[in-house]
Amino acid sequence: MTQSVLGIVGGSGFYDLPGLESPRWETVQSPWGTPSDQILFAEVDGPGGKLPIRFLPRHGRGHRLAPGGIDYRANIDALKRAGVTDLVSISACGSFREELAPGHFVLPDQFIDRTFARQKSFFGNGCVAHVPMGDPVSPLLADVVEGATRAEGIACTRGGTYLVMEGPQFSTRAESNLYRSWGCSVIGMTNMPEAKLAREAELTYAVVAMVTDYDCWHDDHQHVDVPAIIKVMQANTEKARRLVLRLARDFPRVHPPCPIGSDRVLDVALITAKEARDPAVMAKLDAVARRVLGAKGGV
Repeated sequence: MTQSVLGIVGGSGFYDLPGLESPRWETVQSPWGTPSDQILFAEVDGPGGKLPIRFLPRHGRGHRLAPGGIDYRANIDALKRAGVTDLVSISACGSFREELAPGHFVLPDQFIDRTFARQKSFFGNGCVAHVPMGDPVSPLLADVVEGATRAEGIACTRGGTYLVMEGPQFSTRAESNLYRSWGCSVIGMTNMPEAKLAREAELTYAVVAMVTDYDCWHDDHQHVDVPAIIKVMQANTEKARRLVLRLARDFPRVHPPCPIGSDRVLDVALITAKEARDPAVMAKLDAVARRVLGAKGGV
């Protein structure tokens, strides 16, 4: 049995997580680069006992990092090194649907990746792997997150497609209407390549998308206004903190096997023959692929 360690990535407006037991910020080094910030190590008590929590502010405390300036590989690698088994991403987003109004939470189950200037994989020359991404969100983890939103009385919609744009500029109206025509539910700048890297690191992954605005397609909201977004974001953050504490209290203390195999995906992903693998690449994969490569990332 594997003990559950719940990881939380906090998005825009979500830079700290008060209310936890024994909190301490620790620096976790990664061979892939510099994580966005230190990781908050803490615990939450609940009916099943204490649950370890690891919290990382995606943009750094004080929002120092733009979406394109985040080292997503370093973040996921550091969370894996910190023992995380299940990762919940909390992100601010714009809405493409009238019924998904500012203040509403969405639990997307699909993504469209429109980013183009980011490192998107731990694997490449020296060790090639192709992980399946047909179902990018782990349904069992999403079930627990959804249950926590219901328990806290937070308006939430399960399912939908999250369009991830490069940014940092917001959409043109033509882009916004194009993405609506594709059937997308929300738009943001940060859940890719995060979701892909979490899959490569064999972390079960789910997203809480907190709506702050209607992008620019809506007749009454034709420009995305940062001060207005911040006002909604502050209210969303308070709800998100309640959600995380509820989720942690109710979370299974023993990590359940993922029904879609997110936590075992490398069993069927590595394609480079053992004798052809680059030892330097293997060393960097010592956390991400430890289960299949061994503790030292050996060949």
